[in-house]
Amino acid sequence: MKYLIILEPTSTGYSAYSPDLDGCVAAGDDRAETIALMQEAITFHLEGLAAEGLDVPVASSEAELVEVNA
Repeated sequence: MKYLIILEPTSTGYSAYSPDLDGCVAAGDDRAETIALMQEAITFHLEGLAAEGLDVPVASSEAELVEVNA
């Protein structure tokens, strides 16, 4: 299963979240670490939902870059 994650640079590294998984976040010193931590966070999040008998959200978010004249 694949979920979109959004990576954002911070003053100390990177943070990430998944728009399809409310509250599922991670932060790391660099991009690669943050991605790995986010993979762990998503697994943990989905296991928690299953343990509670809740439905696993369908991955439906998409990303697109748009160009604007500013």
